[in-house]
Amino acid sequence: MDFAMLAAQRYSLRKFSDRPIEPEKLAVVLAAGHNAPTAHNNQPQRIFVLQSPEALAKADACMDSHFAPPMILVVAYDPQSAWKREGDGKNHGEIDAAIASAQMMLQAADLGLGTTYVGMFDPEKLLSAFPEMAGVMPVAMIPMGYPAEDARPSRLHQTRMPLEEMVRYL
Repeated sequence: MDFAMLAAQRYSLRKFSDRPIEPEKLAVVLAAGHNAPTAHNNQPQRIFVLQSPEALAKADACMDSHFAPPMILVVAYDPQSAWKREGDGKNHGEIDAAIASAQMMLQAADLGLGTTYVGMFDPEKLLSAFPEMAGVMPVAMIPMGYPAEDARPSRLHQTRMPLEEMVRYL
C-alpha cells in the first residue's frame, strides 16, 4: 500500500477475530521492530511475543483496556544499553521502543493485521507477572490480530487538529 494511504487508514483496532496470526506475518512485523532506527544504533528495544492463553491472561490482568486479541507484543527497552544524551544524560530507550512500536504497527497494517498501542497498563505488575522481562522497562503493550468482521475505527479516528495548528515554520 502507498505509505501515505497506509498511515491515514491505519486505526486502533479494538475488536479482534480469533484467527491466528501466521508465523511468517509475525516474522515480518518483528523484523520491522528489529530494523527500527535507534539512537546511536544501540538497539535497546526488546520485544516479547505473548500468545499462549496463559500469557495473554496474565497480560490482560495488567492492562486497563481489554480487547481479547490472539497476540500481544510487549515492547520494552534495556536502560543499560540505551544511548544517553551527552549533557543531561537523557536515556533514549523509551523513544527507541516507541519508534519500533510504530514501525511494527504500520507493518502489521500493511499485512492486513490490526493493532492498538496500549499505554494504560501497570508496568510493575507486568514485570512481576513475567520474570522473563527482568531488567527491562516496558513501554507499550500492542494487541495484534485480524480485525473482527464488525470492527470499525472509533468515532474519533478522523478527528485531526488542523495541520496549521500543529506545524510551525521558523
